[in-house]
Amino acid sequence: MGTKSTENLLGLIEKRALQNRARVAIGVRNPSLKMLKSAADAHEAGYAHVMLVGNKKDIEDIGTELEIIGTNEPERTLGDLLRSRYVDAAVRGTAGASQTLAHLKRILNQENLHRIALLQTDEGTPFFIAPVGIDEGNELADKIEFIKLGVEYIRRFDIEPVVGVLSGGRIGDLGRNPRVDQTLAEGDFIVNRIKEQGVDAKHYTILIEDAIKEANFILAPDGISGNLIFRTLVFLGGGDGLGAPVLMDDYVFVDTSRVGGHYTKAIMLASALVGKQGTKKL
Repeated sequence: MGTKSTENLLGLIEKRALQNRARVAIGVRNPSLKMLKSAADAHEAGYAHVMLVGNKKDIEDIGTELEIIGTNEPERTLGDLLRSRYVDAAVRGTAGASQTLAHLKRILNQENLHRIALLQTDEGTPFFIAPVGIDEGNELADKIEFIKLGVEYIRRFDIEPVVGVLSGGRIGDLGRNPRVDQTLAEGDFIVNRIKEQGVDAKHYTILIEDAIKEANFILAPDGISGNLIFRTLVFLGGGDGLGAPVLMDDYVFVDTSRVGGHYTKAIMLASALVGKQGTKKL
């Protein structure tokens, strides 16, 4: 069993990335100096051998020392590079979300893509959260699948997952709104179900501020609220988003938001995960 604390998680990820120095491709559309510099920083720090995937001329106009894989369709090329094993891992970078993920799904024969985001509060506490895709986690079965896959994934870091399930209100709010009532009932059901599977879990209702004190894996009521939690923390609240790995056994793909523009940590995370697919520890 691993430790329950995520305190040393970032140190662990960095150490593994430096050991691996995996070949990591990052998607580039409308490159900026900031974006290219963050990719170069990851390369120079020794986290990964970074390759830029995008329009060669656009990238060269800004200037980079990194290897460029020239394409006008980084959204397709990223998945192709992964499947061919030309690269060990891929990071979405500024490639378009819908096209990248749709192509990834098709080419890697994945029925559904489940992503779990790694965030950090402004005080430096790292935690995992899912779902973060606006179209994810709407069904009860899907939420339970997120927890199952997320728990396996977190255990790869030699950390024991503690799941904090969120819902749309406090218990005392029952009866005020049918949608809230449904999320409260689902929260209780999910916690009971996953506790039966030997996972430490608690229903924190809407009290995310309490959940974060004890849990290292937060389950949002649905993908829209998960996405809002992510955006509020990272873009308004002084927190940080390291990326959202897609939970797959055979390939490493880290999804990122196009807003923000720094990808050093997402590349570090992608490199750290190489060689750990389908294993239980990092």
